[in-house]
Amino acid sequence: MPVPPKKFKAAIFAAVAATTGLAAVATAPAIAHKRAAQTQSPDIVQTAVSTGVHTTLVAAVQAAGLVDTLSSPGPLTVFAPTDTAFAKLPDGTVATLVKPENKGTLQGILTYHAVAGNVSSGDLVKLINKHGGEATIKTVAGGTLTARLAGDKIIITDAKGRATAVTQADVQTSNGVIHVTDGVFLPA
Repeated sequence: MPVPPKKFKAAIFAAVAATTGLAAVATAPAIAHKRAAQTQSPDIVQTAVSTGVHTTLVAAVQAAGLVDTLSSPGPLTVFAPTDTAFAKLPDGTVATLVKPENKGTLQGILTYHAVAGNVSSGDLVKLINKHGGEATIKTVAGGTLTARLAGDKIIITDAKGRATAVTQADVQTSNGVIHVTDGVFLPA
């Protein structure tokens, strides 16, 4: 039975705070404030912090030590799972991944959600059409994702064969673009 999103978020914050020594609730706004002072328009991390639906993703990015990477000049394209997407994972998965001893694994999963460059939904559609209905995308982690269309939706399939829909495309940031997804990608 899925954990209600509010309880799930609270559990993630508690796990991150307990395992990393961070007060995750306090650090997300602090990161956003620090970065806002450095740039006029929000970067990928600031944007994720501001959405209200990427709390788990932000906590995972903090636990993985990837805040600076995702705040760098880029450009990067990030497929950003929502809190609801993370809640679909088996019980205990996220809490286990944010433990310090699993930092490398968590980094691998999160960088599997990133692509070098600014890849818009229009770029994805062009690639899909150019390659006969399916396009392979190389991730920062070195793995691949497969993109295809299902009606007017872009569907991304990970190495494990899990199909995930892009629910909101082309969220522009100062250092790239975010495509919101309804699932979490898992590398092979």
